[in-house]
Amino acid sequence: MSTVSTTTKHIAFIGAGKMGGAMARNLCRAGHSVTVYDPGPAAVEACVAAGAAAAPTAAEAVADKDIVFTSLPMPHHLLALYGGHDSVTGLLKPGAVCVDVSTVDPLTARQVADHLAEAGVAFVSCPVGKGPAQAEEGTIPLFAGGPQETVEALRPVLAAIGTPLHHLGEVEAATMFKLISNLVGMANLAVLAEGYLLAERAGIPPEAFDAALKDTGAHCAQQEMRLGHLVSDDHTPRFAVDLAAKDLRLTVNVASQWGQPVPLGALALQQLVSASAHGHGAEDVTALIKTIRPRG
Repeated sequence: MSTVSTTTKHIAFIGAGKMGGAMARNLCRAGHSVTVYDPGPAAVEACVAAGAAAAPTAAEAVADKDIVFTSLPMPHHLLALYGGHDSVTGLLKPGAVCVDVSTVDPLTARQVADHLAEAGVAFVSCPVGKGPAQAEEGTIPLFAGGPQETVEALRPVLAAIGTPLHHLGEVEAATMFKLISNLVGMANLAVLAEGYLLAERAGIPPEAFDAALKDTGAHCAQQEMRLGHLVSDDHTPRFAVDLAAKDLRLTVNVASQWGQPVPLGALALQQLVSASAHGHGAEDVTALIKTIRPRG
């Protein structure tokens, strides 16, 4: 059984993008010794400025570490890291714990967990909620899946990243919950954008629309996080259209495999696909409003 003591300090963080980088920096701020690897020099430099060490390769980053965090864009990146041609699995310290904070599908999480278990390494899937601003603040919620004793032992380390920590069961449960969260969130965003455009046409000032909507059953987290960006046409990437589409595609695919209809979720996916097809894939998910805003 792999355990993590409250004094664990030696951590590798693979993937230092908007979310991963913020988490790595918070681990540094909490006093942990963090080594970061990312193919983007700027992402690494931002972590080094917060006290992290830089590694030239993922293999060098994970060597002799007690905990290895991964925050990667796609499921195949996670599979390649632990089971591909350049796998780092053989370099992991016996008894280490690998924590993946990426958004992946349940099958990928199970494949990685089983593969690492054969090497004597525990795996915890721990996707997170909200966005980069909350990640930098250390206020993101955590959705953990894996052995109860391992998750509990990790709790002091995870507290540096965010709160609250929800233990949802096995790795499949945690990964599926994150997909569900994004499915519901992006469907809410799509209809919020439609509602805002209707309010705009009706002559309702944005501030009045926001205040009034908060007193109805239509109030949602997307209103808090993104309505201001919709109003100001600020589509600076926080959660890019193409990444959101990837997540919803995974969700809809799993639902299809399970024989579970998700018609509204599928429509939300198509909104994102449309935004990407119109050239907005690298912009924030709020850019989906551009595909439904009347022209002329």
